[in-house]
Amino acid sequence: MKTILISLVLSFSFTSIIAQANLKDPDEFLRKGAKVPKVLLVGSFHFNYPGLDAHKISEEKKINIYSEKRQKELQELLNYISKFKPTKIMVETGENTGYLLKNYERYKNGEEKLRPNESSQIGMRLADRFALDTIYGVDAGHLMLDLYKKRTSEKPQNYIDSISDRHHFGGDDKFMRRYNEFYSYKDKVEYKNTLLKTFKYMNSDKVLDRGFGDYISGGQFISEEMEGPDALSMFWMNRNLRIFRKIQKINHNQNDRILVIFGAGHVSILKWLFKCTPEFELVKFNDL
Repeated sequence: MKTILISLVLSFSFTSIIAQANLKDPDEFLRKGAKVPKVLLVGSFHFNYPGLDAHKISEEKKINIYSEKRQKELQELLNYISKFKPTKIMVETGENTGYLLKNYERYKNGEEKLRPNESSQIGMRLADRFALDTIYGVDAGHLMLDLYKKRTSEKPQNYIDSISDRHHFGGDDKFMRRYNEFYSYKDKVEYKNTLLKTFKYMNSDKVLDRGFGDYISGGQFISEEMEGPDALSMFWMNRNLRIFRKIQKINHNQNDRILVIFGAGHVSILKWLFKCTPEFELVKFNDL
């Protein structure tokens, strides 16, 4: 309720300022009164713990999504997200989602479980609930990787090669140590609370924004020259811009309600992109 009231106050303040100054809302030019597709971003932790992120969770703090307790909590989470009534679902996989659809088909035939990841446990279950005929994989690689693959031993190493080798992420300074404390706390939140309570916390604005702050508040980003900012822009920022572009490219109409399920680390950037563009209307997770 507090979040909704704040949103209403901010919206009223903007409208009031525009009215008092006799100035036009930008969307009078950019949307021209047209209805636009709605987008709901759902930031998740990875149910299957692939261990690809810098922060590694200890074994005793990992949840078993197959357990009776977590499956019951999952239904509560699905019921909450279902308020959005998605018409398209997009997940953190590559463009070829055949393995997801095959797993789903075998699951429906009673031949195997849905895989222990959020794309299946949330995405596929909601696709079934809303009788959607497909699910879209919109994950993307990044420019730094593309450039790295093009290197040859015949050419001398250049600046891009050097920052690709070092990446310029992580570190052991004051802020990195504080972020490790924060991530350990989040591990406890995930372990001790229901999935819905955890997701509401993870998808709150400040938690999302501070999550992105990890990339820019310390560590190797704070480089003597510009290696840190250059590496971040070619890796993390670039990857999320590409993800956004993939979502843009999928055919949609003004009545679509697009559900995007990704690791929470992506959502702080995607939230900003969807908030800025007049092409979509962003719905906040905690406003459902």
